[in-house]
Amino acid sequence: MKKIIIISAILLSQILFAQNNQWDFDANKVPQKPVDEFQFLAFYINQAVLNNVYAQNDLLKGQTVGRLFGGNTTNTGQQSIYFEQRILPFIIYQPKLLDGKALLRMSFEIDWTWGDASYGAGGNFGSAISGDQVNIQTQNIELELKPFDRFTINLGLQRLFDTPYNPYRTFVDKMVKTGYRLMYWGTDAVGMTARFDWDYSRMKAGFYQLYENNPNHNDDVTLWELMYEADIAPGYSHGLTAYYVYDRGNGEGGVSILGQGLNSNLSNYNGVYRFPLGGNPYRADIIWLGTHGNYNPEYTEGRFSINGFAMANLGTIKTEQNGTYSKAADIFGIGANLRFGYKYGATTNDNITADILFATGDNNGLSDDKYSGVLTGNTWGSPGAIFISSGAYLLYPHGNVVNRFISAVSDLSNIGLGQIGGTLNIHKSFIPNKLNAKIGGAFAQSVVASSNGGKTIGLEFNAMIGFKPAVFMDIEIHGAYMMLGDFYESSIVNGGSSDKPKDPYTFFTVFKWLLF
Repeated sequence: MKKIIIISAILLSQILFAQNNQWDFDANKVPQKPVDEFQFLAFYINQAVLNNVYAQNDLLKGQTVGRLFGGNTTNTGQQSIYFEQRILPFIIYQPKLLDGKALLRMSFEIDWTWGDASYGAGGNFGSAISGDQVNIQTQNIELELKPFDRFTINLGLQRLFDTPYNPYRTFVDKMVKTGYRLMYWGTDAVGMTARFDWDYSRMKAGFYQLYENNPNHNDDVTLWELMYEADIAPGYSHGLTAYYVYDRGNGEGGVSILGQGLNSNLSNYNGVYRFPLGGNPYRADIIWLGTHGNYNPEYTEGRFSINGFAMANLGTIKTEQNGTYSKAADIFGIGANLRFGYKYGATTNDNITADILFATGDNNGLSDDKYSGVLTGNTWGSPGAIFISSGAYLLYPHGNVVNRFISAVSDLSNIGLGQIGGTLNIHKSFIPNKLNAKIGGAFAQSVVASSNGGKTIGLEFNAMIGFKPAVFMDIEIHGAYMMLGDFYESSIVNGGSSDKPKDPYTFFTVFKWLLF
């Protein structure tokens, strides 16, 4: 596999050098507009939170990701009040010498809960008295090369999003409404991607080294992707997708002591299915094949919007016993989504949206040597997929987050039991592009009932009101309450309690600013 990667890289480099006339490095050429060599962008968020969701493990200190009542020890019942702060700075260097043909992007993350720690080292800490914490975290360090028109190469630690669009040149609102809406892959990974953009179509191919583990062993985890999308009619585009994961990591590496992969403790944290492989070394080959369509996602072609996808994951897992590998399970699951929107008013904030979600579930583990649920990037990363565009706050994850990214259904698979769910949101702009509000609801039930429990996961109600004092600056008040269903009458899914947990709620005031 490594030889293939090296050969591919060499061939690519030869192609680029062969196209050196396309780089057009004319010493006498004067750009029409001087290029800014350095650019600084940042996203700042500050929020005050009141909720009844907490981590029972004091070592986590509120830094929790994944499924409510999952392996992250989150529970409900104790009221919390806290303040959070985050800034995501982006630094872009684009040398004038190369006239826009190459640039370097760097993005970082600095965040904390107010008053948590000082005079130490570690991410997500550093605002106790005196501060002086070493806490900067690297998100991306990547090069973008444009050897010729319509062709772009991104090299290094970069965004891994399940969309054909360039995440560095596309607004977030479009990214989370098109493609697979970050339900399968929504994180950062190191690798190389190439994009071809024609007038009415686009294609992306990529390779990512998810985990290297020991360089001298065949214990890597790699991801390959190929996406193609074409504009079929005005406002409507349709695409095809293929992913392939080569997993020889045996659960090693990954997030801290949790590991990563099919049989790791990370599964319990993130709310995905944990394969009972008995600690045996395994080899997994997993493929995703999908199709997606998007009509008028940004309301530029009329008042109606329809977006949707269907994705099948299939593959095989082999485990080693006595020096030989034999098949442990076949994989086949399907996930799908439909999103409807109607803009009834003058602005894009005057709309009604509805989401329908579906994922197959598995009702007997690997007793039949088959897994019929869904797999996503949450099996390998924390988080590895982020569905933050549903409008829900507790049933599904929400995008206003610093140190706590928790929801009842944190992964499309719903711990392998599948789901049928949906959301409904009504948005209203009382003062166009100045004062906005929304009310919403969400409901989900499991395809397969929890052990000694039922299928109903819960029903959520939520609301928001927001004011824009300046361009790209928002002040918002949010609230949500979720009624837990009989799904949580099972101690297997409710954190080991003999009683159904208390219903979760959250209220928070947030200040957000996108700096240019």
